[in-house]
Amino acid sequence: MSKQCPLVIDPMIGDLAGETTRLRDEGPLTRIELLGVPAWTVTDHQIARQLLVDPRLVKDIGSWSLWNSGTVTREWPLIGMIDAGRSMFTVDGPEHRRLRIKTTQALTPRRLEALRPMIERFTIELLDDLAAAGSGGEIVDLKAVFAYPLPMRVISELMGVDRADHPMLLERWKAFFSLLTPQQERLRIIEEMVGYFTAMVRERVAHPTDDLTSAFIQADEGGEPLTEEEIEGNLRALIAAGHETTVSLIISAVRALLTHPDQLKQVRSGEIEWKQVIEETLRWDGPVIHLLMRFATEDIAVDDTVIEKGEGVVMSYRAIGRDLAVHGADADDFDITRPTAHRNISFGYGPHICPGAALARLEAAIALPALFERFPDLDLAVPVEELHNLPVLTQNDVAGLPVRLAAV
Repeated sequence: MSKQCPLVIDPMIGDLAGETTRLRDEGPLTRIELLGVPAWTVTDHQIARQLLVDPRLVKDIGSWSLWNSGTVTREWPLIGMIDAGRSMFTVDGPEHRRLRIKTTQALTPRRLEALRPMIERFTIELLDDLAAAGSGGEIVDLKAVFAYPLPMRVISELMGVDRADHPMLLERWKAFFSLLTPQQERLRIIEEMVGYFTAMVRERVAHPTDDLTSAFIQADEGGEPLTEEEIEGNLRALIAAGHETTVSLIISAVRALLTHPDQLKQVRSGEIEWKQVIEETLRWDGPVIHLLMRFATEDIAVDDTVIEKGEGVVMSYRAIGRDLAVHGADADDFDITRPTAHRNISFGYGPHICPGAALARLEAAIALPALFERFPDLDLAVPVEELHNLPVLTQNDVAGLPVRLAAV
């Protein structure tokens, strides 16, 4: 790797906006350090699109020189984001397509539309819970009561996860992603989660239902069945990604609108569509900060920079969303009238684009208008400067969103 001094990524996420600007200012492809481990990161929209379809960049950790040399081991706190078992998220090419096809079939536009009544029902139930928690002018955490449980209920319904297990799963994932969790504890959590979902797979083998887990098990005629490990890996990764991204999308949109009341007025009046709010939120303050990691199988030239064989590449999606060349000199501003907002690639691009992107958009498109219709005087209960991110390098995970449901 070049001798360029790396930009050290703050694991505590103390100044996300400032760090995003520094990354962008360093250039379209620059060196970073993640908890002592060097990598390249991409902050340029066009270069990201180019590299995300480049077959020379792969998900297989076996192509990473730092892993093969023993420099990076299972003791590195972020290893669980890369070496996460065999699933559609960790393989490429024909194997990736084989592991992904069931999810694609389950999340077609027609099938997503069939989920709308279920999402609407869950939304109403949680708005009732929110009303009860915030009655009498009490401060309530919108994340904990509404934004967190909604996508967990939806993705769990799809996959067949028992609702009684939601608190346990949410607690495990919170600890898994947090950099404050000791690594040995994180590795133990991974083992627990593998065991939990393996047991769930075996239960569906014995007693199939109409959920997506059963669909993973039942191969199409002439298709090659997925192994137990592959089904478990898909299941675990889909549920984790399927709720985390939507939580962040809902929270970021609410926070942005509450701090931009003129724009909130525009969307509530019908002048601006909710889909524009969603796309601008994805661009400006999307669910993923840094996506770990792809590895070069040979030297890759990007303008005058060379990513050498065996090096790791991170996609810094938050900085990519603020690319001045794509979104203009005011890219750091939230603007629901922005004509380029729909060009965001916050859910990825190319073969590994997030399979649940349309589902996340649908959930937000139902949840956001329902929230502001039910609580038109919704307001932040603390200054926006007091809101802060949890110590999570990958997800844009706000600790909480304290609100009041009515004016006081």
